[in-house]
Amino acid sequence: MAGVLQGTVVVVEDQAEASQIHNKGYYGVPQSGGSLKLDIMEATYLVESSRLEVEGDGKKWTAAELLRLAHKVSEGFEIRYLVYRELRQRGYLVKLGQPPLDFRVFPRGGSPNKTPSKWWVAAISERSAFDLGTLLENLDRTTDVRKKLLLAVVDEESDVTYYEVRRAAPKGRLGAVDLSRVLNGMIMADRVLISEPEGATALHGDHNFGKIIGQTLQLSLIEAAFLVELGALKLSDAKTGRPVTLASLKKRAREVQPDFDLRLDAFKDMKAKGLIVKTGFKYGSHFRAYEGDPGKQHARYLVHAVPKDYTAMWPEVSRAVRLAHGVKKEILLGRVSGKEVEYVSLSRYRP
Repeated sequence: MAGVLQGTVVVVEDQAEASQIHNKGYYGVPQSGGSLKLDIMEATYLVESSRLEVEGDGKKWTAAELLRLAHKVSEGFEIRYLVYRELRQRGYLVKLGQPPLDFRVFPRGGSPNKTPSKWWVAAISERSAFDLGTLLENLDRTTDVRKKLLLAVVDEESDVTYYEVRRAAPKGRLGAVDLSRVLNGMIMADRVLISEPEGATALHGDHNFGKIIGQTLQLSLIEAAFLVELGALKLSDAKTGRPVTLASLKKRAREVQPDFDLRLDAFKDMKAKGLIVKTGFKYGSHFRAYEGDPGKQHARYLVHAVPKDYTAMWPEVSRAVRLAHGVKKEILLGRVSGKEVEYVSLSRYRP
């Protein structure tokens, strides 16, 4: 079938041929008089698939030439085309979306006139920055119209990896911390020791704070700060025996952990949601969070506390998602803004 290149669109004039192209995949936009207007992405794919020939400027255009033309006038076109091509080859109906999102993807067997789109897709290069603020803006756009946001990340070998994005609301089953008794602890370099056996056992048993080592309970600095702020723990210096205030504890903690305040805010928010929160160091994250007793169930979440303006490179994000998937957990980015924390879930997805 023949189409004529007109700038950056291709027009199929023959009514029968235009109808056949449109009806088999809903390519293009039918025009008055029976012709069909294809955007250059659709035309490139159809030429590559040997379903269309494009003529213009006295020659026939190959798919590679169309791709080069599109690249000149549309930055990042090659990334978007690889995603478009991959989704089409998977049998999905794909139409251009409204910037900054690239595509609307319809279920297999659907049609733009009768079937709502299933996903809104952003095509991304693995070398581009992961900007959480921009991601959440796009997520809000899709949520407002009851769509799912899918990130299609293209690597240097032109393979596409998909990530589904959603807001999460983690919630556990724990009640408030028992404040009926105040325990005494000694602060060392990067942990706190509680040597009162009965109180230590209760504190560890109720909320799984710290770890029992011999006859003592050892708390992390974040756990200690949380309990001091609640009024459930008083501290003294292990060397001098002098009292240690919350402000002094936080100052010490920042010296060994510069992002201590960020992590503490996320920790407090998760505790307020009834979760048991433990270190996520073994899994390459800040925290692992349990909905119930760790002795009876695995952690559901790996949580990474990040600032409001968090950015990263995609390989770093991909590594975190892959690791969480490998240990059957859900990775959450806990975006800390003031004292509020919002949670974003990223998971690999296969359309």
